[in-house]
Amino acid sequence: MPDLRRPIGVGIVGLSARGGWAAGAHLPALAAVNGMELLALAVSSPASAHAAGAMYNVPAYTSIEELAGDDNVDLVVVAVKVPRHREIVLPALEAGVPVLTEWPLAVDLAEAEEMQHAAGRTRTFVGLQGRSSPTFRWLTDLVSQGFVGEVLSATVVASSTEWGTPVSQRQVYALDRQLGATMLTIAFGHAIDLVSMVVGELQDVVATTATRRPQVPLGTTGQVVPMTAEDQIAVSGTVKGGAILSVHHRGGAASGAGFSLVIDGTQGRLEVTGTEFPHIGPVTVHGTRNGSQPARLTPPSGHDRYPDLAGTVSHTLAHAYAAIRHDLIHGTALAPDFAHAVRRHRLLDAIQRSAATGQRTTTRL
Repeated sequence: MPDLRRPIGVGIVGLSARGGWAAGAHLPALAAVNGMELLALAVSSPASAHAAGAMYNVPAYTSIEELAGDDNVDLVVVAVKVPRHREIVLPALEAGVPVLTEWPLAVDLAEAEEMQHAAGRTRTFVGLQGRSSPTFRWLTDLVSQGFVGEVLSATVVASSTEWGTPVSQRQVYALDRQLGATMLTIAFGHAIDLVSMVVGELQDVVATTATRRPQVPLGTTGQVVPMTAEDQIAVSGTVKGGAILSVHHRGGAASGAGFSLVIDGTQGRLEVTGTEFPHIGPVTVHGTRNGSQPARLTPPSGHDRYPDLAGTVSHTLAHAYAAIRHDLIHGTALAPDFAHAVRRHRLLDAIQRSAATGQRTTTRL
């Protein structure tokens, strides 16, 4: 339990002086949340630690053991590539320090289950920050309160520009299916988590996947690199209650990124659209009931705790950090944890097994 006389001290693994996701997304989110403060960081080398420590004016370490051993650190944030999550998470958990790990939690289901088991009673959190989105929390309420009546079906069509367009050397690892940072786990994983929150968890799946671009340009070098990650994912199945959910996620889209969710019910329809990953970008909602004309719908006033961050990649993260702070102080369970991450990995594993066998597969969710 953090000392309530001071802010919750955060130590970030992967916060570099060169910028990146931790600097561009996590730091503004932390700055927006009262009662949380960056108090330490860890990077891979002494030179990098010296540069980052000087830039952010906090102690900088070169090992997770040193970071977790800092008495001012109440929460370790793991913001490095997926293949390194396990080697960082396990020592932090062994030290008994709560951990927030970026999504995907692990390279596969078995590794995710290992980390969940290692956590024991130590608090854990996973970076499925879309669950903290004010808009999607409101959408979940709309559906549960009967805006569309009984849900009959939900249809998702999503596109990512990545996984097919030119890739930087730093991101080549995301093309390797075995390294766990693919379109299925990242883009599809974040999106299906949000959709599942709104309409319910898939109980079974029939999946078809493909790698339509087995080679991807390496920047502007004229070279190509192999891709084994799926760049076409089509899934259908039944959610709790009997509604049908169908999803088609496309990679390397020449037309740009996009997201569309249509929920049809016995009394109405909701249409959710966005031009970015829905867990970090804004979406527009239109709804109709009982034959009325579709109209734009907006969340009630005050639903958004951090409106100044709207439209930025830190918006949902700030809400997630606020939920994590509440959980650490009050013992609640507002933010998704490693157990939730395992459920999500279990769904992705079922999709891969269905695609490999051509058979309907239960999800065990």
